[in-house]
Amino acid sequence: MEKLSGVTEQILLERFGKDSLISLATAENNIPHVRVVDSFYEDGAFYVLTYALSGKMKQIERNPVVAIAGDWFTAQGKGKNLGWFGLEENAKLAEKMRKVFAEWIDNGHNNFEDKNTCILKIELTEGVLLSHGTRYEIDFAKEK
Repeated sequence: MEKLSGVTEQILLERFGKDSLISLATAENNIPHVRVVDSFYEDGAFYVLTYALSGKMKQIERNPVVAIAGDWFTAQGKGKNLGWFGLEENAKLAEKMRKVFAEWIDNGHNNFEDKNTCILKIELTEGVLLSHGTRYEIDFAKEK
């Protein structure tokens, strides 16, 4: 397994650095739960605009270990609720989400006044990326 490199980071950004659908798996009581979510990738993590009281967020609260799959990429990681979309500390990320998800973010489905409208960060730990006949096994752990 190799550390995230410039090559693999570039492939991930090209594929997922924009509005991208991925499958997100959680587990509760040894039962897997999978759903498709809108997300985007940046710096070793995927970001999702969601609702804190949803099933996925309740499951992540009890067990943060998750898996994702999308466009020739699978990975494991930890889900983390970054809190309300409108928090001052989320302003920069919220602004990016408004740009990335511009096509649908203001379609009336989201209530940004609701403190339960939150940002899910999926911090990747390891993954497998396939690109042009090459298999990359990636360790996303940050150097300390």
